[in-house]
Amino acid sequence: MSRSILRRAAACAVVSLAVASGAQAQAANGTASTAPAVGGLPDFTGIVQKNAPAVVHVEAKYSGKSARKAMPQARGGRGGGAMPDDPQLDIFRRFFGMPMVPSPEEQQRTSLGSGFIISSDGYILTNTHVVDDADQVTVRLQDRRTLTAKVIGSDPQYDIALLKVDAGGSLPAVSIGDSRSLKPGQWVLAIGSPFGFDYTVTQGIVSAVGRNLGSQDQPYTSFIQTDVPINRGNSGGPLFDLQGRVVGVNSQIYSNTGGYLGVAFSIPIDVAMNVVKQIKEKGYVTRGQLGVMMQPITDDIAKALKLGSNSGAAVTQVTPGSGAEKAGLRPGDIIVGYNGQPITQAADLPPLVGMTAPGSKATLSILRDGKTQDVPVTIGEMKRDGKAASAAAGGKSGPAAGGGSTALGLAVQDLDSDTRQQLGLKAGEGVLVSDVTGPVAARAGLQPGDVILMVNQQRVGSAAAFRDATKGLKPGDTALLLVRHGDQSGFIGLTIPKGDDDE
Repeated sequence: MSRSILRRAAACAVVSLAVASGAQAQAANGTASTAPAVGGLPDFTGIVQKNAPAVVHVEAKYSGKSARKAMPQARGGRGGGAMPDDPQLDIFRRFFGMPMVPSPEEQQRTSLGSGFIISSDGYILTNTHVVDDADQVTVRLQDRRTLTAKVIGSDPQYDIALLKVDAGGSLPAVSIGDSRSLKPGQWVLAIGSPFGFDYTVTQGIVSAVGRNLGSQDQPYTSFIQTDVPINRGNSGGPLFDLQGRVVGVNSQIYSNTGGYLGVAFSIPIDVAMNVVKQIKEKGYVTRGQLGVMMQPITDDIAKALKLGSNSGAAVTQVTPGSGAEKAGLRPGDIIVGYNGQPITQAADLPPLVGMTAPGSKATLSILRDGKTQDVPVTIGEMKRDGKAASAAAGGKSGPAAGGGSTALGLAVQDLDSDTRQQLGLKAGEGVLVSDVTGPVAARAGLQPGDVILMVNQQRVGSAAAFRDATKGLKPGDTALLLVRHGDQSGFIGLTIPKGDDDE
């Protein structure tokens, strides 16, 4: 199986544009008033003629330490960007677009990308990964003028950077659209500089909207997925709808070669313009924070909780003092909606919460004890580094009092007060796994040192409580454990085998 690699195409539009005969002509102002004729493609020439002057070619130069820091690296890979040995492992990789690597004597590196002018006074949007940590940034306009650009601000979490140039006059600017109105199947168009080829135009359709790439890559962004051919060098370029309005910022491609394979991702323009507004007003970007850790609902979790489906996000941990704690959320709750929008998987929630202004009210729909209820919650503010605080993992062994479950293949013992304090647990919370004695727990990945917080949504704070919670389990039953491993908590479903079937 080939490796799948998600690459940031630090410049993203491309290839060629096919225009079918008999297709509808664009109006003089670059808009499409009606749908394209059946059997033909729309004529994109009006959109290109109107908007190409507002698209720019971006060059970011690095020297010395900045040059070494800016070299492309594989997230999670080994030194030099090497990929792991597992051929089935998907890796998210970011590129600074089209790198121009000089001779060793020059000690300088240039990365090429794309961008677009959003206001006539010289504000330009591009990707953070195109200009991040650059010593010098310049942009080239369609009339071949080259201008020095100042990075006004950027946000790595959304991968949006705001530049400013002084052109000594009014510049052509794009029209901003509404990415929330996009639907799969709609025509879209990209303009950018793939491989350094300025003003390359490509077209395609919206393949999906609200595409979440999970915690590995930009968890607070719901991407627009398209089949528009974009490549390295296109990142930061605009994605247009048929009305000639920008609906997205081209950012990433999914590929096992580094080139276009038919799957591309763009940041919704609504997200990008929210970043622009915050940078202009505050100089930085804030995101909302609910104060929970979640995980997807597996078949075992759904079986243990007697859920009708695997939809929703299972709450595994609630941050003390957060809006979620104040609203009464607790581990084991299943979040199925946020402000009226369904949550079908855990990755759906972070982008919605992140775009919510800190201090505002939101309504969570949760499933608890088999019943759905709405819970009002006040959204907090995420730390600007985007990282949640974590408790230290305790390394001490607990006292002698112990017990366990033969059916689950676990031996446990009480936690001492010091270890609880290190883990951020309250008195009477949790029991320490002292040994894994059977295949059921071993296959689930449990190991000595883990802390079990709940059994079938019942809190356990001692070895005796653990024995009581598990003594009624029979072959075929599934026990749902809330387990703390290091500073992370998650649900694990353990199904007791019938006879020797699973041994």
